[in-house]
Amino acid sequence: MNSRILVVEDNPELQRLLGQGLDEQGFDVTLTRTGHEALRRADSNPPDLLVIDIGLPDSDGRDVCQALRSAGVTAPVLFLTAKDSGSDRVSGFSAGGDDYLTKPFVFAELVARLRSLERRSSGPARDTIGDLRLDPVRHMLATSAGSVSLTPTEFRLTGALMSRAGEVVRRREMVAAAWPEGAIVHDNTVDVYVRRLRKKISELGSSTGIHTVHGVGYRLE
Repeated sequence: MNSRILVVEDNPELQRLLGQGLDEQGFDVTLTRTGHEALRRADSNPPDLLVIDIGLPDSDGRDVCQALRSAGVTAPVLFLTAKDSGSDRVSGFSAGGDDYLTKPFVFAELVARLRSLERRSSGPARDTIGDLRLDPVRHMLATSAGSVSLTPTEFRLTGALMSRAGEVVRRREMVAAAWPEGAIVHDNTVDVYVRRLRKKISELGSSTGIHTVHGVGYRLE
């Protein structure tokens, strides 16, 4: 089954080229030009992938992404933008984006990045381990005692650990699951996120925990 991709781009010519090119690559493409329309389309026909231009006529694409995440849309988001500063990239990732491509771009690179996001999001789904449950709609971890909110990166890390519960997930696999391709992520950054997750799991009083396998990675059980 072809992946459903929602493209949110207001430039008519670029929208046409994206629609035609992605269709030829085997994607099931839906095109729209505004943030409002994107939210409506995503609600009626949830996509598997999204390409969102940051500079939309009615909103900032990062705000659209945050609204989609709040509405329970967990599909990977690739931002398109004319800007290429570090602060713009960080704000895009903070809004829940998964990758970032600067205009003008080579179409083959866009497809390669989308295929990478497609692979990362198509792993086996598992949302309950022991008494711990991952809520994909609200981006929360929950037990019968309560729930705690997760950031987008925390959510993706937890999903990667849950999908292979009881197995050791190597650091590089965690980075590939939680950060955009090509991102420079140091070992201590992964450690910081794991500490945050452990604290949140502890707050819930869960019997499930993240265990360190020294020199290799982490295991959830």
